[in-house]
Amino acid sequence: MPSASTLLRVQIERSLEQRFPSALTVAPRCIRAVTQTGIGKIDALLDGGLPVGAISEITGPDSSGRTSLTFAFVAQCIAKGQSCAWVDAADALDPESAAASEVELQRLLWVRCQNQEQPYTAKPLARLDQALRATDLLLQVGGFGAIVLDLGNTAPEHGTRIPQATWFRWRQAADRTRCCLVVLGKMAYTQSSAAASVECAPLEVHAAGETVLQKFSFTVARRRERFASSTGGMRKPPVSTWSARTSWDVEKRA
Repeated sequence: MPSASTLLRVQIERSLEQRFPSALTVAPRCIRAVTQTGIGKIDALLDGGLPVGAISEITGPDSSGRTSLTFAFVAQCIAKGQSCAWVDAADALDPESAAASEVELQRLLWVRCQNQEQPYTAKPLARLDQALRATDLLLQVGGFGAIVLDLGNTAPEHGTRIPQATWFRWRQAADRTRCCLVVLGKMAYTQSSAAASVECAPLEVHAAGETVLQKFSFTVARRRERFASSTGGMRKPPVSTWSARTSWDVEKRA
């Protein structure tokens, strides 16, 4: 025997279904806005690109393609008319490589973390602190389509010291300012604060002769995608059980 509350709910639904069809209908899950990386296979891997207004993390060892992938993404943001910032914790960015990847340097704010009086002598933790302060300031100011926090040359034992409260605060700031915050590192530091996370690894080096490197191949795996699309009402399996991988190439001229 249905309860009185159940009968009342059914009566209300029937009276509203003709006048207000969507009143008691669960809204479909919205797909988060993304910005393409400019690399077709990576965009397909990430359901369109890196999420807007969120933190994305790109990890991998040295020469794994993480910087080349980020250059491609920044070039796409700038091509859309957005300004971008690159917070360089180790002062290791190569502008020529960025320009070769079609990054318009005039639209890229390069924040170099170093000792102003004695460049290249600042201690790693001091540089990391400068990078964190700069990133925090840029996120709060707003107006950037993408901000890259480059911790690729930061020792993992230093990167893991960044408080989780910092990542959580930056996640909120990125959402408020609609900025893509991309974190580069040798390992994952942001944990649950990252909306998307990809892991890069070197695959193969293609040489032209004995002295000229022509092309590098990299493999990329998706480790987290919080805003993945739904199909038929079913969400994709958790990241831990998702094993698809893809590879992409970046031309390198001597």
